[in-house]
Amino acid sequence: MVGIIKRMTRLRTLLAIRIGPGAAVLPSEVTRIHMDFARDIEDGHYGPRKFWRICLPRLKYHNPAVPMTVNRTNDQAGPALMTIHFTSAQAAATIKTEISSTTNAQTSSAPVPQSRAGPPTERTETINMKHRSQSEILDQLLALTKARVIRPTAEEIKMIQEIEKQKVRSEKDALLTAEVVAKRKREEAFMATARGGGEDLLS
Repeated sequence: MVGIIKRMTRLRTLLAIRIGPGAAVLPSEVTRIHMDFARDIEDGHYGPRKFWRICLPRLKYHNPAVPMTVNRTNDQAGPALMTIHFTSAQAAATIKTEISSTTNAQTSSAPVPQSRAGPPTERTETINMKHRSQSEILDQLLALTKARVIRPTAEEIKMIQEIEKQKVRSEKDALLTAEVVAKRKREEAFMATARGGGEDLLS
């Protein structure tokens, strides 16, 4: 049982990063994505933060060679912008973008140094993320870049269904276990009370 739970946990973790909002393959012309937004969620920065937490890791997973950087500022009243860097189709075909050196497995928290090798930026597009939900930000990013959205395969859908079934079974097992433990504690308390009453009668 423990082995099944561990396996399902690993599958859930893998599927969580492979599919879902943000799972998309960017065209080779996209050379970098950079986000600027405030650390706190007030004043329209909630959507950008959610996008960073939920969508950006999946986008990075499917595009490991594209630097994706984040700059979180203390300027709560400041802008929340996403800048997308594009190169020409010719440059993208002849120069491979260097894989980003990030602070963790998913995204960086600082801009990529200017000395980093890669195709030259020919143009940039900017998305105003302020007061927008994560889905609105994602939709605009997909539209601007013409990224190919990754849909779950039949096998992945089957795995998701099995994980959900296992989750329901685990919740039922947890409830049954809790009921058994509670019943045992009630019986132990009753026996302790009964023993105490018997001792009083003998004395």
